[in-house]
Amino acid sequence: MSESNLAASFLIGQSFLHSKLQRKVDGQLSMHGISFTEYQIMHHLANAPEQTMRRIELADSVGISASGVTRLLAPMEKNHLIEKRSNPRDARVSLVKLSKVGATLFQDASVSFGYCAEDLTSMLSTKQLENLIDLSNRLIDGR
Repeated sequence: MSESNLAASFLIGQSFLHSKLQRKVDGQLSMHGISFTEYQIMHHLANAPEQTMRRIELADSVGISASGVTRLLAPMEKNHLIEKRSNPRDARVSLVKLSKVGATLFQDASVSFGYCAEDLTSMLSTKQLENLIDLSNRLIDGR
């Protein structure tokens, strides 16, 4: 197989893998009333200083557009999972904070997510999983 066909085959396979993983994780998290993307938002907020991030940083960390994250955050705010905050240093920048309700839901959903992640990667050894993470990070970082 030529290098070009190999690269194309890799991208198509990764797209299929992404869809398969997304469906499986969405199914597992649906019992908590959230999607995988909402879980990722809460994950990034939970690990941010003061559980707060700028909206644009949040969009970048999840890999969606600024308008996409705005559409996603509206129902999360309505369901009291996140809170909007104003930035005391720059009124043009809006902040998003994980609420107490959101933090509790995130902790509960993390148990289900952990079981799902273990199930999805159970056929890989620790070394294989570490290598896969390393290779994936190289592609993400462009190095």
